[in-house]
Parts: sequence; structure tokens; C-alpha cells
Amino acid sequence: MKRLLLFSALLPAVLCAQNPIIRDMYAADPTARVFGGKVYLFPSHDIVQPSPLPQGMRENWFCMEDYHVYSSENLTEWTDHGVILTQKDVPWGKPDGYSMWAPDCVERGGKYYFYFPDVVKEGMGFGIGVAVADKPEGPYTVVKSNIKGISGIDPCVLQASDGNAYIFWGAGRCARLKENMTELADDTPTEKVRWGDREFEMSGYNCLKDLPNRQAEGPFAFEHNGNYYLTYPYVRRNTEVLGYAMSKNPTGPYEYKGLIMAEHADSCWTNHHSIINYKGQWYLFYHHNDFSPDDDKRRSPRIERLYFNPDGTIREVHPTMRGVGINDAVSVINVDRYNTASQDVTTGFVDTADRFRGWYAGLGRKGSYIIYKDVDFKNVKPNAYAIANVRANKNTKFTVREKSAKGKVIAEFTVTVVTEGQFRRDYSGQWLAVTAPLKYVPNGVTDLCITADADAVDIDNIEFKNRIEYFQPAAATPSTPDSDGFIRRWTVAEPIYLDINTNILFTDSYLDKTLGDPQVQSLLKTVPADRQKSKYGSQTLVWHKIESNFYNVKLFRFTEHYGKKIYGVIFPAVTVIECDDEIRDVRLMAGSNSASKWYLDGDEILTMSGDRRMVRDDCASKSVTLKKGTNVLSGLVINGPGMSDFCVRFIDNDGHPVKNFKIK
Repeated sequence: MKRLLLFSALLPAVLCAQNPIIRDMYAADPTARVFGGKVYLFPSHDIVQPSPLPQGMRENWFCMEDYHVYSSENLTEWTDHGVILTQKDVPWGKPDGYSMWAPDCVERGGKYYFYFPDVVKEGMGFGIGVAVADKPEGPYTVVKSNIKGISGIDPCVLQASDGNAYIFWGAGRCARLKENMTELADDTPTEKVRWGDREFEMSGYNCLKDLPNRQAEGPFAFEHNGNYYLTYPYVRRNTEVLGYAMSKNPTGPYEYKGLIMAEHADSCWTNHHSIINYKGQWYLFYHHNDFSPDDDKRRSPRIERLYFNPDGTIREVHPTMRGVGINDAVSVINVDRYNTASQDVTTGFVDTADRFRGWYAGLGRKGSYIIYKDVDFKNVKPNAYAIANVRANKNTKFTVREKSAKGKVIAEFTVTVVTEGQFRRDYSGQWLAVTAPLKYVPNGVTDLCITADADAVDIDNIEFKNRIEYFQPAAATPSTPDSDGFIRRWTVAEPIYLDINTNILFTDSYLDKTLGDPQVQSLLKTVPADRQKSKYGSQTLVWHKIESNFYNVKLFRFTEHYGKKIYGVIFPAVTVIECDDEIRDVRLMAGSNSASKWYLDGDEILTMSGDRRMVRDDCASKSVTLKKGTNVLSGLVINGPGMSDFCVRFIDNDGHPVKNFKIK
């Protein structure tokens, strides 16, 4: 955990996630707030208990020592801004209390007030403190004293339409705050309360009086359409549900209305929540023990959409794996968090030793499917490809379609590598990244349906990637060398195919014979137009005027783009240099993969032989002159089984790049 804290202190970490939304640590009690058009999340932080346990600490119990803050604009990508407060920062709290439970944060007068519980250093029980900052992500300064009159946990602050701020805590108690947001108002009522054999005084209004409130905690209050809502967890049977009550007054009386969310199906004992309206949609934030199914004291935040009935009551919310938010198709999509699936689909942890790696979806047989909703393809280009992280037998196939099993095919995958041993459902074998070109790019937001075309394929995630734009069509206007003098504008022909299966044979004599062939040389006699065609034997070559987006011209990407042969080829390339004045005593500096010959106005000035890797300034030509007016620079790059590319520039006698010319 120390490693995570150090990392987040240095640089905010961006997490792409569905439910649960926080995937780098355990976090509970997620309080969400909207500040400046973003959602900020203030959870508590579940950690593994220290050893040995501090005096008085209950074994196998909740353990929290600090608070992080997260933010998001799309509810899918979350930035961790790091630790904003630790138990050692609280002057009135126990530095080893490990009881920094559910917090809240509100903005008032340009300041951000962070409310948190902690075990008091002197006396018994909990106090509620305040830390103040100029930004939601901090830094925060802790007020020296906790709020007098409050003994309890789980603060929530409601800024009501009557202009007042009300703080709720514990089992639904409420009081008005002063303008300074750090003290209770002077008119706060008190009442005597019995707890077993003890009788003591408590401040504020008891808003849960006569309501279902068995082991109630974690109140969250908000206002909507003239109604005040007091929502809270309480134990209905053996574990917590989320219930709510309504009133026309912030301090009550409240009328119980029912459940927001029922008990968790796996008997996770707690639930804790917050509710916000973001961009016109209401959302419920809550927690569950997704990453720790055998330990309900280590929890993780989730989100679901929340809706109101016409009379203002809340519709019950049902947990999902998918959660909310629209996934950008070019980000990692955890399809194991699907919306719906065929009955035979199973899920399991990718790595039981590191559960934060997430889950996989197991498609057990041919015809199995999962449907994952709301993927946005607006950033996916037509020449994109898909990557899936899978585990399967060799030759296992699966398909990604739009919307349903009968939708348009987006990509078809085939696993071509054998996993370690025969794949079985209970075998945690090798995970493979398999790729497939896109056959179809949906327009905008759509649903994905992944179907198994063979038995037994486990899928972790899918990502759609745009191919890097290595070059673009050359503009009509002249260009200039780049800042280092490299020439990026060329007219390049689609490659000549030769029977070459090794680069070792590229001796000077071989190059003289092969590249000096009159038919090859004839291709460099003129400057071809864009899309002009030339003949080489029975092959028709098409010329393309391109501008490289890199200092080196990646020929293998060029030929890949046009669907031509990549290996065993010769690339002819030509460019035109226009000089306003004569430039004497310059040298051509070149690098290529593999061998190449270079010509200035038809005269050979440099031969690069052998099995080479492209290195800038690998070889220098003899001294040459760029004459005033037009100069034609051309080259022939030959390649066997390698990733062909080249780079060229001119330098002067002092080794400085020559840049005072134009390239047509």
C-alpha cells in the first residue's frame, strides 16, 4: 500500500473502470459531490489491519487510516489525486485509531470543507472534524478542534434552499451549522438519551425517530423538487439495506418511504452511499466487497443510475456489474462486467493472488454470448484493429458484433497460440493478447455482443486501437526540412517484388547489379505525379506523394497501408529540392533498413550495403553541391525480411543540418 501512496503523491493515477470504479485499492463509504463540472469522490480507505494490533482494536474489523480523493468527468475514467488526510494529521484524534470512516465534502464561499470522523484522543467515542482547502483535491488544513456537541460518525452536510447548512451524523441526527461551517448553531437543541445503563446528552434533532432504524448509520441528505430526502443504511434482517424518508423540512419530521437498495446477495454486511445529480441524471454511489468476497471489511465503490417516481419517491435500485458511464472504444473495456449474458457464462478472478487485476468472463460453449452496453466509437478510425486479452485453446474463435448476436461483425478473432497445456475451465493458464482488424466501425455509441464460435474461451478485456498515422498525403504547397534537417516529403512507389529471403546477400556487387538494373533505374528518370503508374515487368507500380509524420519514412507502414508486400521488396523514392541560392560542400547523411543507393540529379552519391538497421546519419555521401533552382534527390531501398524505412538529410562542413531550401 505504501507504494500506491507514493505513486499517487507524485502523479495522479487514471483508472478506467466499470463496477467497481476504484481498482487500485479498497475503498468504502463513497461520498460523491459535483464541483466545477466534475464528479469528485471522497471514499474511506479500507486497509489490512496492522500487526500487532493497536491496543483496544478489534480483530478482523474495519480499518481505515487516511482519505483519497478521485475525480471524473465521464464516470468511467477516474483520476486518483492521492492522499488528502491521514489519521496522523488530526491533532484531536488518535494517531493509531484506524477509524477514519465515512466522510463528506462541500463547497461554500469558495472554500472546500471536508468533514470526517475519528476516534478522539481524550475521552471516549468519535468526534467529527473539518479540514479546509481552496480546491477539492486539496491540500487541506485540519481545523485544530473537532465540532463541539457532536459525538458520532459518518458526517453529511446538506446545503438547503433556505440558505442554511445542516450537518447529519450517526444514526440520523441533524443540526444547523454556523456560517463558519465548523461549529453548530447556537440554537442547536439537546436531549437526554439512554444507552444501556448510561444516560447522556446528545445535540441536534433525531430525524430517524419512529422510523426503521435498527443499527442505522451513514445518513446522506439531499433536496429535490421541494422535498428533503434522508437516506441511510440500516439492518432489516441480518445485513444492511439502504432506506429513505422524506420531509418538507431539513430537520424533519421525516416519513419513511421504503428501500433504495436491498441487502447484498452475498451477505456483505454493510452498504454506504451518496446520491448526486450530474448532467441531468441522478446516480447512486454505494459499496460492495467485489474484490474481497471472503472479507466484507474490504470494500469497493460502485455506481448505478437512480430514478424518481412522479410523486417524488425513489425507485428501488438493483446492483449491476456494468455500472454506468460510456466507454470510449479506444480505452480498455472490461467486458467481463457485462450487462447480460447467456446462462452458461461464468466469471472469475483473472489472478486470485492479485484480485485488483479484475475478472474474466467464461464463454463455455459455442453460441455463448455476453452483451456489454454503451461503447462510443467516435474516436475509432476505419483502419483500426482490436486487441482482446483471452485464454483459450489453439484455433478457438470468437466474434464481436454490434448490438446482438445477429448484428454487424466488428471483428473476428482466432487464437493461434497454444496455451500451456490443454485449456480447461478450472485451469488458470496463459493469458494471450490476440488481435483482429476491424471489419466494421459503428457510428457513435452502441452495444457490443461477443459470441463464442468454439467451446471454452475466457475473455478479460477488449480494446480498439487506431493505427498510428505514419504519413499523410503531401500538401500542394512546398514544405521545408524539419527542425533537424530531415526531409519528410517524398514521392514513393509501391514496392517492386523480388525473391529475397535474407539481407546477408546485400553486397556492393549485388546492389550494383540489382539496383543498377536499367528497368529499376528507369523509374528514377522523371519525377512522377501523384497516383502515376509505372511498369516493372508484369507488375504495375503506383506512386504516392506523402509527408512522413516522423523523421524516418516508415516504408513497411506505407506498403502495409496499401495492402502490398512488406518483405522481399525494392522501394523507389524521389523528392525535389528547390534552392534560392547554390549550396556548396554539403553531404547527404542517410540511414536505412536494409540496404540502399542514393542519387542526386541522376548521379550516384551514396551506397549503403549490408544487413543494416535504420540509424540516423549512418553513412555520409561524398561532398556535393545543391545548385540554385531544382535538384532531384532519389533513392532505392532494398529489403529482405526486415521492417524497411529510411531517413536522409544534408549537413554542412561544420556538421550542422542544412535547412535553407524548399521541398516540392
